[in-house]
Amino acid sequence: MRIIVQKFGGTSVASPEAKACVIRKIKQAIKSGFTPVVVVSAMGRKGDCYATDTLIEMARNSCATIAPHELDHIMYCGEMISAVLMAGCLQAEGIDAVMMTGGQAGIVTDNRFTNARVIKVDPSKITAQLSRGKVPVVCGFQGMTVDGEFTTLGRGGSDTSASLLGAALDAEMVEIYTDVEGIMTADPRIVKNAKILDVVSYGEVAQLAYQGAKVIHPRAVEIAAQKNIPLVIKSTFSDAPGTRIVNKGQAQAINDRVATGVTHLPNIAQIKVILDAAKTHNESSVIFRTMADESISVDLINVHPGHVMFTLAEEMADKALQKLQSLGYNAQVDHDCAKVSIVGGGICGVPGVMASLTEALSMYNIPIMQTVDSHTTISVLVKLSDVETAVKALHEKFLIS
Repeated sequence: MRIIVQKFGGTSVASPEAKACVIRKIKQAIKSGFTPVVVVSAMGRKGDCYATDTLIEMARNSCATIAPHELDHIMYCGEMISAVLMAGCLQAEGIDAVMMTGGQAGIVTDNRFTNARVIKVDPSKITAQLSRGKVPVVCGFQGMTVDGEFTTLGRGGSDTSASLLGAALDAEMVEIYTDVEGIMTADPRIVKNAKILDVVSYGEVAQLAYQGAKVIHPRAVEIAAQKNIPLVIKSTFSDAPGTRIVNKGQAQAINDRVATGVTHLPNIAQIKVILDAAKTHNESSVIFRTMADESISVDLINVHPGHVMFTLAEEMADKALQKLQSLGYNAQVDHDCAKVSIVGGGICGVPGVMASLTEALSMYNIPIMQTVDSHTTISVLVKLSDVETAVKALHEKFLIS
């Protein structure tokens, strides 16, 4: 049995016309000799009736302090509606489909409601349906505790569901269908000449996702990488081949390039704490423990004699500043920043990458507020007003020139 997992995002199931495209993709998979397992997201995006963000807003407008346990129950509804309707549409086309919740599909989680972590996946109920010739239509984003409580998997949870099921079923491939034709070298809304990537490595695309690209969730990539299952990002609405995500050694095209893409994260603030140089080491541990205790995630961390700098989400900046100042620290905040990153499996060990980056930004007089790098990524902090120019400049330097 050649199992393929096909995941369809919210825009792919939002209208009768979109559902017709989904049905065509499923039929193509069957005609090609695959046995499909279909995973669906809630229909549409925020503002649409049954989109997850719409359901969350409805719940919080009714009760601002609604508990995560109850919130998960209403968030569960979007995917259930989507899966029921999709299964019905397939049945009307002569495909013997059956709707399954995430719990019925065997996704078992802990009880961290609204952001649950998966403990195990038992695909036995899915394989039983497949053996009967049925096409399971599984609610993405969902899990269930060992006690039978509904849980959801957090942002990007439907992508995660697809990879989890692909790994558990030893699928030949996981296809992630969306409204774009693949992963691009930059956001096409900013860079008009951005190109679709034919192939990328698991590591590269996970970094692109962590650094702001929204085509696939990094958890889904990491799960697929563990079982070496190819992922393909493609459009529901065209026959473009999409972007194939594989192990780096499986595609020569991804071995030699320095940069794969340029991405960005807006709405970031920078915190700078001035310290006695002799006490920086001890005080920095107190500062970061304070942030952890306040559930504030930090990034772009620089610790130097005399000061500590880090970034965090803009909406957490005032809370962090007030807490640090209440403890007696000389802390300052710089609002309206953005993180711009170059991602590429070939960055490590290549001389001159940082020189080229700084040259590209200096041509447009863009100040660099902070930097951080890894084996596959170089990131810079810039003012939000400079982010589009920075993305264009780095894309031109590394992906075009």
